[in-house]
Amino acid sequence: MIYFEPKGQETSSGTTKIPFVVSITSGKGGVGKTNISTNLACLLGEKGYNTLLLDADLGLGNVDVLLGITPKFNVLHLLSNEISLDKVLFKTNYNFSILPAPSGVMDLVSLTPGQKLEFLDVLDPLDSKLDFFIVDTAAGISDNVLYFNIASQHRIVVLTPEPTSLTDSYALIKVLNQQHSVNDFFIIINMCVHEKQAKEVFKRLYLACDRFLKGVSLNFLGFIPKDNNVIESVKLQVPFCKKFPKTKATVALNNILNRLLILKNKKKQVDGNIKFFWKKLLLQG
Repeated sequence: MIYFEPKGQETSSGTTKIPFVVSITSGKGGVGKTNISTNLACLLGEKGYNTLLLDADLGLGNVDVLLGITPKFNVLHLLSNEISLDKVLFKTNYNFSILPAPSGVMDLVSLTPGQKLEFLDVLDPLDSKLDFFIVDTAAGISDNVLYFNIASQHRIVVLTPEPTSLTDSYALIKVLNQQHSVNDFFIIINMCVHEKQAKEVFKRLYLACDRFLKGVSLNFLGFIPKDNNVIESVKLQVPFCKKFPKTKATVALNNILNRLLILKNKKKQVDGNIKFFWKKLLLQG
């Protein structure tokens, strides 16, 4: 399922390059999903990868808040054909770009079928320009959350040791699996006391999926420990990987990123749902 090759228009095997598209999602809010998305994009930019972060919480976007920026345009302007894509894209000071979402606007809380197709179409010109496309979804199992997870080639589910987070993560995976035939998920456990706790949480989720769901594959991508420097960086509106490059959370997220980079050349059959950059996916045959 991995089609990413960081440099050049073709891979070493001669196939066409497309971005590595990953959604970062959660069943429950408040698990640190957006902070992980933002800092992951920051680390990728630091390594020289062309990275775009889409704030896909289209009613309550807050990637811009975490970064302390105020973009002039957002997705609403793009889908209403008011502003072109190149003007909506916002280049941050951390060598990656964001596609901002509006906040407190109901118009995009539930995309119409036409808007969903338009979203795929309007981003298509970026297919040969990006190395990574990160989709920071809203929390829960709303129609928009399902859409962005289905349209991504890869999905990372973020959860914490809280029982409600575990239950809601299972619910999200269940809906994607049973209603949309999505089987493969990466898992990040956030705000853990230690690695043992993270693995215990993952084991509980794995056992529930193994018992009640058919064909689901869960891959433990890593954990991020509780870290007061993360809270401090949020208050300062600076990515924690920049403000505190040696803190425990930054070290852990770098380990997670390294595992993603190892996976970049591995290929797996894509499910039948329509995807971002689907034209290039068809060429992969």
